[in-house]
Amino acid sequence: MSEKPDAVARVEADAEAKGLKIAVVETAKSARSAEEAAEAVGASVGQIVKSLVFKGAATGQAYLLLVSGANRVDEASMAAHFGEALERPDADFVRQATGFAIGGVSPLGASSKLSTLMDEDLFQHATIWAAAGTPRHVFEVVPLQLRSATGATVGRVT
Repeated sequence: MSEKPDAVARVEADAEAKGLKIAVVETAKSARSAEEAAEAVGASVGQIVKSLVFKGAATGQAYLLLVSGANRVDEASMAAHFGEALERPDADFVRQATGFAIGGVSPLGASSKLSTLMDEDLFQHATIWAAAGTPRHVFEVVPLQLRSATGATVGRVT
């Protein structure tokens, strides 16, 4: 077994600190996209949590959107939700805001507190799968438990 990456250890420690019991799984191949992740864990694309970071155009604040793998974000409605236009940040901004590289951004273990919105469509599933700090590490969780652990507000993202 390979040594656990620091990012995965951070996710596990954050989950434990929040009373959330997770088991991180290392996939045989990359789970960078929702489709790859669904195939890797034998789930539907809708059960995959895309952890997307956006940047407030006016404030430069990082926002985390936890989106069903089956959905695309309606950036105009998200701008209305957060009160400012959103931009897609570069990889450096994402790493600075979360401590994770794009493709491995987890809803848990971020290096800073993020304003988080969770896609209401994720609640259609008994369990969902989210990245655990790298493109090859994921964990399964009950949607309500993830919402509680992240302090996310729930809403429509499409």
